[in-house]
Amino acid sequence: MYFNLTARAKICKTEQTGSVMLAIVIMFPFFLLVIASYMQLAVSNFQVSRKDMHRTHAQFAADAGADKALEFINTIDNWGGTGGQINLHDDDVKTTYEASVATPDADNKIVTVTGRAFHPNVLANTTPEASVKIEIKLRPVRAGNFSIVTGVGGLYMQNSAKVLGGDVFVNGELNMQNSAQIGQETKSVNLSVAHHNCPDPPDGTYPSACAAIDGEPITITNPAHIYGDVKANNQVSTAGMSNPGLDPANPVVDPEPLPPHERDDQIANVTSIKSGDPYYNDCDANATTRTWAGRIKIEGDVYIKKSCKVIIEGDVWITGRLTLQNSAQLVIKDGIALGSPNTVDPNRPTVMVDGSEGISLQQSASIVGNAGDVGAQMITYWSRATCSPDCPDVTGQDLYDTRGDRTIYLQNSASAPESILYARWSQAELSNGGNIGAIVGQTVRLSNSAAITFGASAGGSSTESWIIDSMRRTFN
Repeated sequence: MYFNLTARAKICKTEQTGSVMLAIVIMFPFFLLVIASYMQLAVSNFQVSRKDMHRTHAQFAADAGADKALEFINTIDNWGGTGGQINLHDDDVKTTYEASVATPDADNKIVTVTGRAFHPNVLANTTPEASVKIEIKLRPVRAGNFSIVTGVGGLYMQNSAKVLGGDVFVNGELNMQNSAQIGQETKSVNLSVAHHNCPDPPDGTYPSACAAIDGEPITITNPAHIYGDVKANNQVSTAGMSNPGLDPANPVVDPEPLPPHERDDQIANVTSIKSGDPYYNDCDANATTRTWAGRIKIEGDVYIKKSCKVIIEGDVWITGRLTLQNSAQLVIKDGIALGSPNTVDPNRPTVMVDGSEGISLQQSASIVGNAGDVGAQMITYWSRATCSPDCPDVTGQDLYDTRGDRTIYLQNSASAPESILYARWSQAELSNGGNIGAIVGQTVRLSNSAAITFGASAGGSSTESWIIDSMRRTFN
């Protein structure tokens, strides 16, 4: 009996052992598959991460190359590209960029920049792990001797406002704060300050030339800076100026008259008077296009809203205010015959606005030049004088009181890249970016603008710079 029980126990133990081994043998391939899958996933993730790392380095290289190419195009005549790869880094990851420039015609440049990243620790490798190509289309911004001309009120710049093209003439005073900038390290401007805004408080002789006892006309608060040839009456301090900075000879700067406009001629040239809708609300619906014939007078306020587009065929006179909002556009007609009966000014059509609230462009609204880069002259005439808006001249207390009244206001990426903004007796203010052709006013105030590139002449000969029209990025 004892023998049978012992034998049976041994048999059961053997059967149990055999069952476990069988299960292990059956499951083992599945364990191997799971482990292999995890290892393959880990390898794949590593490869993806490494590819992303190289692509990021290539993108940084392409961006750096694009910035450098734009700098060279605007500082070196007829710059044609790098002529090969330029090394940026040769440490853990080798990165390079290469740039080429094509010029299909006088009004277009195409810059192609390729950034490349190579395998770590294989510096001699000529096959990149990743590359990024940027194609940038540029258009010219042509500026005259003066991109800014101010009257006795002067020029006030703050935050990151910048003047990057054309020369600047200030009849009054110049005040720069925060990171404001005139000119560039690689491209200086000519700045003249006449200091012709005395006496203060004003009397019947205002505006007159200031004397040394009245102080210096230029005030710069660090880190604001001027890169240019500076001439300024009564200026002694050279702080915040370079390239080359204040002219040590300190030549006399004569006042510069503001550009002329034949207001009486434009009024006499009117052939059609409009009022009421659709001109008061011209227009108030998306994707609407209207046309204003030249030589018209619109009585009252005009509002252009949403994505409306108004094409002008010549001079326009508005007795109230002009407001463009959202993505509204005022567009110069292609092929407009300048100097024809439709335009008094031989260079561009003029939009003349008489209302006390002047001209306002908001939320990406724009004044668009035509295919020939012809913009408009946008001019306001309101003043505090009793003869406003028909005053032939404004001086003394009336001018002193009006110089700070804002009649031109561009904000929130509003732009007018080929046009001239002209506040005849008052202040023009630009805030929060946008490309501007040129600006004239008794007072000009620039604020909160990363950069403003001026591209129309307020008078004088022509210079040229290039700005981005469009950009496309591809990854390999």
